[in-house]
Amino acid sequence: MGIDKVEAGDAELVLRIRAGDLEAYSELVARYRDRLGRYAVHMIGNREDAEEALQDAFVRAYRSLARCNDPARFGAWLYGILVNRCRTTGARASRRHKMFVHDEDALNGAAHADQAERVEWADVVGRALAKLSPECREAFLLKHVEDLEYEEMAELTGAGISALKMRVKRAREHLQQILKEAEHV
Repeated sequence: MGIDKVEAGDAELVLRIRAGDLEAYSELVARYRDRLGRYAVHMIGNREDAEEALQDAFVRAYRSLARCNDPARFGAWLYGILVNRCRTTGARASRRHKMFVHDEDALNGAAHADQAERVEWADVVGRALAKLSPECREAFLLKHVEDLEYEEMAELTGAGISALKMRVKRAREHLQQILKEAEHV
């Protein structure tokens, strides 16, 4: 029977980083990378741009760590930085009129029809999310993918709770309409 290792909380890690322990930042990156990466991909719609936004958010967070007023809420603070980076990256990508190219050979080479259907459905959902306004997409993802409460969402986005509820409602309605149409094709 070994001694269980207790995972350090965000506040402890932030304090260690401020004291010069750079390894502690690696722990924070590892802790938040997957979850924030999923959010960025859903928000931006392109894995490369999402990775760029995520990396930029981590760098900005590190550089401005002294301005993290509540180290215990580092995750929410980092999320706010990523939300802003996704907005900026998404706006830049839309200005470039980025087109998504689907690799038909990769889809046709799928090992199982079931897998191909999942890939196709994921593509339909991704396109449906991309059709939402950035504000509605952001609110929908924060609520239904990241499972945040409206109070947390308001803190991250700066929008009011009633506005966020309306954005989530509009996003749901729009997605339902788009996905119903996709089922009948």
